[in-house]
Amino acid sequence: MIIPDSTPNGFTYIDLFAGAGGLSEGFASCGFIPVAHVEMNASACDTLKTRACYWWLKHNNQLTIYKQYLAGEITRDELYRSVPSEVIASVICEKMGDDTMPGILERIDRCINSTVTKRVDLIVGGPPCQAYSLVGRGRKDMSSDPRNTLYKQYLSVLKRYEPQMFVFENVPGLLNAGKGKYFIDIQMAFEELGYYIDHKILNAADFGVLQNRKRVILVGWKHGTGFQYPIPRKEHSKAFVQSLFEDLPPLTPGEQCNQYKTSHINSYLHDTGIRKEDDILTWHVARPNRESDREIYRIAINKWTNESKRLLYNELPDALKTHNNRTAFVDRFKVVEKDQPASHTMVAHISKDGHYYIHPDINQARSISVREAARIQSFPDDFFFEGSRTAVFTQIGNAVPPLLAQAIAAAVLKEFREALQNGKND
Repeated sequence: MIIPDSTPNGFTYIDLFAGAGGLSEGFASCGFIPVAHVEMNASACDTLKTRACYWWLKHNNQLTIYKQYLAGEITRDELYRSVPSEVIASVICEKMGDDTMPGILERIDRCINSTVTKRVDLIVGGPPCQAYSLVGRGRKDMSSDPRNTLYKQYLSVLKRYEPQMFVFENVPGLLNAGKGKYFIDIQMAFEELGYYIDHKILNAADFGVLQNRKRVILVGWKHGTGFQYPIPRKEHSKAFVQSLFEDLPPLTPGEQCNQYKTSHINSYLHDTGIRKEDDILTWHVARPNRESDREIYRIAINKWTNESKRLLYNELPDALKTHNNRTAFVDRFKVVEKDQPASHTMVAHISKDGHYYIHPDINQARSISVREAARIQSFPDDFFFEGSRTAVFTQIGNAVPPLLAQAIAAAVLKEFREALQNGKND
């Protein structure tokens, strides 16, 4: 796996519903230049600002300042003051809605005017996916959920700036939500703005991520650009999930440690860029676990290790059964599969409890740490998350894996460059 060149390539993008910036990270790592990020969650916005500082400092050979922040030698305010004000201003912390969009668009205008090119080549992002998820639809009638129409805010940005291409990301459930009506409406709305569109379901595990995570990637491109659907190049890793854990020190529940267990960087971490030689370990912190839960974890780990089978709730001793519901979510305790090429999907529920993401080491008998979760999602170790532990788990669970985003970005860049060579992209 070749780490792409992050040298700015001149193509600009806006990230909508940006979250912690997993999708943006993939595009930035391929040299795309962010114009603006729009996100409503305050902690995620702080994460975006901190990462924006990282990229500006990296491109200006001043990463020492960023490392000082990770090491606790300077404050976040001092970090933010070390970059031009427009870097921080490019993160717009607002909820996208009919009442807020005029102000958001004005702020995006200012961001665009501060760039050299004063244009937007690409828009990326995807509205919150809970309304389209199978779990969400199973809980209640989602027909009146306002998140079902958030794509219209995406459309308003697309209509205003008319980028040559856009990338719209969501869960596979989008295709069938409302008996397929939502997806048909979305496609028709994009086509009415003058875009050819196509979509594919991509699994992050096919692009170097050690996790099974499927996403719909809908791409649109303007008539006359000469683009085609950007097919990402698959990168099947030969590593197993254990590769994500082996250089991290063991923890007890509630403990944290910011020193790597070993200076050795295995080939998977090195080749993907998840860990680099001068990295500073952050967020290797585990949530507290009750002793009764740890006892359940040990049973689950033993069953997976010895039988390659999941623990079912009704198999527990009666003394450990505390839930009245014995028919739903019977696999609520799940061990991360260290001996497999991909773990099960990371979701935002990890912010509520860690039962679904149990560390495979029976001696630790805990749920995974924040950094371990970030690695499963393929975030690099130098990616620092802002906010409380709960807020950060939410950011990680909702994110697009950066390695998947990177593969998409590399394919998009290929389309841009080929169109430019053919004289169809000015």
